[in-house]
Amino acid sequence: MMRNRFWSLAAIALSAAYFFLPLIGMFEFSLRMKRGQYSFEAYRVVLNDPQFQQTFGYSVILALLTIVLGVLIVVPTAYWVRLRLPKARPIIEFVTLLPLVIPPIVIVFGYIRIYNTSSWLPLTGSWIGTNILILFGYATLSLPYMYRAVDTGLRAIDVATLTEAAQSLGASWTRILATVILPNVLVSVLSGAFLTFAIVIGEYVFAALLNLNTFGPYMVWMGGNRAYEPSALAVIAFIITWACMGLIQLVTRFSKFTQIKR
Repeated sequence: MMRNRFWSLAAIALSAAYFFLPLIGMFEFSLRMKRGQYSFEAYRVVLNDPQFQQTFGYSVILALLTIVLGVLIVVPTAYWVRLRLPKARPIIEFVTLLPLVIPPIVIVFGYIRIYNTSSWLPLTGSWIGTNILILFGYATLSLPYMYRAVDTGLRAIDVATLTEAAQSLGASWTRILATVILPNVLVSVLSGAFLTFAIVIGEYVFAALLNLNTFGPYMVWMGGNRAYEPSALAVIAFIITWACMGLIQLVTRFSKFTQIKR
């Protein structure tokens, strides 16, 4: 048992070193902008850069809109499949897995080919149309995570009983979804929302090929034109991503604590 424990701890230590040492090295390099001393000058330069503020704010807005769109699409679909179409579930799961199989560059080239300025619906010819395209593109990329999070939440509740009780009280389908189903799967929706936020913030292919100045292309541009600022920007992006993961854990634990207390 001692030998097995030693090898288990050794494997954990090696995995942690493989993961954290590059991050520590990147963070240490980002502090070397001022010669001969450690400082947060690179972080100050990045955070005060108007282009950083513009692109990051733009990506945050796109992420929030993507979350709203994803919830409006996924929650009714997953609910209806769970309630009325259980045999269609394998088909829906297959469709929601396609964004993990099809590369984003294939999807965005399809958008450009179908919705270019010479097509029947020239969305790429205007700023609003391009934003609509990238919004649906981001919703597609986040579909596997959002759908599985919501589907997991629906498995934990008795959908049929809740629906019958609400219908017996005269509730419409819209009210059932908004006031009965959604509050019961809110934790799962938030988990999918945080994952969606992390995906949209760092996405590059859609924004670059649709010529939109979001946070992803800004990070790539910064990496090709600066020395210390890209490392600081990578650390900031890493913190944002892990903050989203931490919020998922926090919300999940809070939900479990609330259920136990009840």
